[in-house]
Amino acid sequence: MESAIYRHNLHWDKPYQDLFRREIVDTLLDRISLRQIEVVKGIRRAGKTTVCKLLINEIIKTNDPLTCLYVNLDDPYFSEFYSDSKHLFKLLEITQKLTGKKVEYFFLDEVQNVVGWEKFVKTIYDNENVKKIYITGSNSSLLDGEYAKLLSGRYLSSVIYPPSLKEVYHFFGLNDRLDIVKNKAYALKLIDDAMQYGTFFEVLKEIQFKREIILNYYDTIIYKDCIANHNIRDSKGFKELAHFVVSNTSNLYSYHSIAKALGSNENSTKKYISYLQDAYICNEIKQFSFSLKEQIKTKRKTYITDNSFLAQTSFRFSKDSGKLLENLVYTELLKAGYEIYFYHKEFECDFICKKENKLYAFQVCYELNRHNQERELNGLKKLPFEPIEKRVITYNQDEVIDGIDIVSIVGGIRF
Repeated sequence: MESAIYRHNLHWDKPYQDLFRREIVDTLLDRISLRQIEVVKGIRRAGKTTVCKLLINEIIKTNDPLTCLYVNLDDPYFSEFYSDSKHLFKLLEITQKLTGKKVEYFFLDEVQNVVGWEKFVKTIYDNENVKKIYITGSNSSLLDGEYAKLLSGRYLSSVIYPPSLKEVYHFFGLNDRLDIVKNKAYALKLIDDAMQYGTFFEVLKEIQFKREIILNYYDTIIYKDCIANHNIRDSKGFKELAHFVVSNTSNLYSYHSIAKALGSNENSTKKYISYLQDAYICNEIKQFSFSLKEQIKTKRKTYITDNSFLAQTSFRFSKDSGKLLENLVYTELLKAGYEIYFYHKEFECDFICKKENKLYAFQVCYELNRHNQERELNGLKKLPFEPIEKRVITYNQDEVIDGIDIVSIVGGIRF
């Protein structure tokens, strides 16, 4: 056990090297003086472990490295802890004997593997055994269970996604807008790659085996975070629904229509889609309306949280650049913290977004031309409410038409 703990805590000897900086780290550092437990959730392989190590590197600049304990509970070596959270107390005891130091900063990575982990975390929080607790998990429902209510008022929650385009640019040496303008062709290549292969960090680094890594990620999430985590008996039916949902990204649907297409039932369909969302594979968005009742009753859409799954696992006859760009824009809006809806009545607007009680409208069009210009612009002009900003986001066009900004995805979409 001591050797396993040491292997997980190489920062005791020196800081971690060659880590990809994530924007979320600054937010977490701003809150480091707060006692609240920090909960970081997100899709598997999005970078939760990297965030933990980046935080540790910052902490040990002013604190003894031996006071930081990191444990990745995905490691089979710690499987003896899975059945009972009381065993986690051993980690603190063994570490203190090993280092001769009291643990002050405790990182529990992929904590959902341990039954009743909430009771352990609540106990060490209430007893002030440590100064700060960080936990990560790969399920959005991490804090929805019966025991999780014990932590009410004791935690702050954040979600981490695969890198944003801004982070991708930084990784490849484009650090500001001037760099992007000077290297437009290279920036467009990065966009092409993001559309086809997403932005998982390991995929960004890989040259030859991108698709193999993506398919491995997808299968692991489907089996481990969906089928195993929710004890799904009909694994074949679940995989068929997952494939259907991914392949029909951005299309309108009802639970009834999907159930009919797959020969299933509405209750199973609704439940299975919720499992996909829980594992952060996709998100379901609703029709925008000021009436909550109308939002609930109308059809929905799903978008995939990383383009890699859409481009590499879905059923497609063509390249479908428009759908890939639309999904990429969705992921950027998600990472920028927008509350996202769509509008579909007499006409359609791809995304109606809310942030800080302000509304924004985005239309996505791979290439705006004389055949589609009127339709795309009317999706913004005819809205029965007035957003503070209207934009058409394209692959590589920048102009103004009828007072509406037409912008390239290359320049980003954040406000």
